[in-house]
Amino acid sequence: MLEKMFKSVLEQDRAAIVLCDLSHTIVYMNPAAQTNYSKYGGAALIGKSLLNCHNAQSVEKIRQVVEWFSASVNHNMIYTFHNEKQNKDVYMVALRAEDGQLIGYYEKHEYRTPETAEVYDFTHSLY
Repeated sequence: MLEKMFKSVLEQDRAAIVLCDLSHTIVYMNPAAQTNYSKYGGAALIGKSLLNCHNAQSVEKIRQVVEWFSASVNHNMIYTFHNEKQNKDVYMVALRAEDGQLIGYYEKHEYRTPETAEVYDFTHSLY
């Protein structure tokens, strides 16, 4: 039951969530990510290398971050950039097994633009 709940959290998030394994293979994209990256293939990117979607400088940074994650169970999140156009901060986050072993990573988007919806507006869905 808990696994279904966790999946639902990912699926309902309005921010793009792309999970990668340690080989940099995209193993999951939530619906927001599939839409956000539709011009690059959307859901068809699942099973492909994330590194193919980035320039050489970004690939090197991704590799450095994964190496940093691997160095300590206390290395779990790092700030990567601010997207001015979308007013969001972006982080890379380590994914770990119960024993702390690094099993993958994802990119976390934190939007800074205040919500425009009315509080408890039951007439509209935000997603």
